[in-house]
Order: sequence, then structure tokens, then C-alpha cells
Amino acid sequence: MFIDTHVHLNADQYEEDVEEVIERALEAGVSKMVVIGFDRKTIRKAMELTERYPFIYAVVGWHPVDAVDCTEEDLEWIESLAAHPKVVGIGEMGLDYYWDKSPKEVQQKLFRRQIQLAKKVNLPIVIHNRDATADVVRILKEEEAEQVGGIMHCFSGSVEIAKECITMNFLISLGGPVTFKNAKGPKQVAKEIPLNKLLIETDAPYLTPHPHRGKRNEPVYVTLVAEEIAKLKEVSIEEVASITTENALKLFKIDE
Repeated sequence: MFIDTHVHLNADQYEEDVEEVIERALEAGVSKMVVIGFDRKTIRKAMELTERYPFIYAVVGWHPVDAVDCTEEDLEWIESLAAHPKVVGIGEMGLDYYWDKSPKEVQQKLFRRQIQLAKKVNLPIVIHNRDATADVVRILKEEEAEQVGGIMHCFSGSVEIAKECITMNFLISLGGPVTFKNAKGPKQVAKEIPLNKLLIETDAPYLTPHPHRGKRNEPVYVTLVAEEIAKLKEVSIEEVASITTENALKLFKIDE
């Protein structure tokens, strides 16, 4: 049994065949999927999916790249959705200094607002970090994000940063890049971070694992992520599946 803790089944790439995509995942033992909504359109679609499928849960928030588009009404809406029984987290939020659509100060302000919102509704947070590690860690500390904890999504930092995030009550989530031949960082993290602090994800339709790189990613491929972690840790895939599933259920407060 696997849980894909970060998937975008609400993306346009699945417009034509989302049911088949979900079916393939279920057949491979992916028993639950957490769909991430990060703007008006994707949040609405994430909520629709939770209504249609009993094993799909949602995380709702606002992506840092689009921080300039987020209004007070959007934040109020996200807060109201947090009361929904199948909304299990707030995000993905954070900082993205790779794209320059939203100025850094706008991103940082929205990041702080969403951490405060998550503390108010008592839900864990899902962190997006691209080229902004120092500021992400600093803001998490300043806003006392450890009160709710959460996930460092598709973690690409060092073992040292991973350990620092764990002390702040965060789990480290690994996705497709851990399977890439040249991905020294994620492989090292997979080896050195204990299984009870790890999660698995796809970030589908993006970051497709080897050997399907270059094609559309799907939640079924979370099994390839688990397989690679098992290999690196020299444990069985069953152990990786069992412990990462337990970690996700506990973090998201999902009852089996």
C-alpha cells in the first residue's frame, strides 16, 4: 500500500483520462492520493476530486510563483475550505526564486500569511522551495511553523538541511528525482534520513521518474520512487511502503 502525498490530478494534462490514471494507480497498490490545489482553478478541481473519490484528499493553498494574484478573498476562501473533512493540509506554499513572476517580498509576505492561516486552522503545511532555501528555513523558524509541521515537498537540498527541517517538525518527501542517475543529493538524503521521517510523492504530471523520464508522470509511478528508496536503504519495498504510508496517515490525520 502506497500513498502519493503530492499529485496534481487537477492539472490540464489529465483532462482526457483522469479515471484511467487513477485506476492504474489503484491497481499498483496506491491506495490514497493527496491532490494539491495551488490557485483558484486547481483548488476547485482538487475539491471536486475529493467529492468523487473516497481515497482522494486535498491540500489547498497558494503557489509562490503566483503570489501576485492572491487576494484577501482567496485567503478567506482557503481558510473556509480548511474546515472540509477531506482537506488535510495547507499549501503548496513557500518561495520560488527561479521564476520571476512574483517579487520576493510579495512571495515572502504570502508565505507568512499562509503559515499563520495554517496555525489558525491547525493543519500541516506543504512547502515548495526553489532556489530559496535560506529564506524558506528562516521564515519557517520566525513564524514558528513547527507548531503545525508539515512536508518539505520534492526535497532537493542537503542532508544537513533535511535534518534541520526535521527538527522543525517537518517530514522530507522524495519524488521522481531520487531515481535520476545524477541525483546525488536526493539519493544521499534517501540513504541517511530515517524512514520514519520520509514520505513519497510523484508531483505528477511533472518530474517523471526513471525510466519514464520525458513522459507525463502519473501517481502509479510513486512505486518507482519507493523502489529506489528501498534499494538505497537496502530494505524491502514493503517496508518503505508501510512506513511512509504510516507517516502520511499520521501527519494528515487520516483514519484508516
